[in-house]
Amino acid sequence: MSKLDQAKLLLQVRKIQKQLKNEVLEIVGGDGMIVIEITGEQKIKAVHLDPDRIDLEDIEALEDAVAETIRQAIAQSQKLAAKKMKPFMGQLGNLGL
Repeated sequence: MSKLDQAKLLLQVRKIQKQLKNEVLEIVGGDGMIVIEITGEQKIKAVHLDPDRIDLEDIEALEDAVAETIRQAIAQSQKLAAKKMKPFMGQLGNLGL
């Protein structure tokens, strides 16, 4: 791979990374009790809880629902990143990345 090809590839990858940074997914969990906003970089932007759906007598269920929703949000964000980066994965190995 020529130096010019490497530079072009790195520019494309950086462009995708910037897109992922700006792309926000909303993951709903706990039967609508929780909404997690997460970027394509796996950074959580916000956590929203619906107070009308929270049972204060069962905080353990809330904690479990939050943890599960966060796991789902990270998994969805990782899938998005993998999908966007897939065309470049083989070529990145040639750059030692």
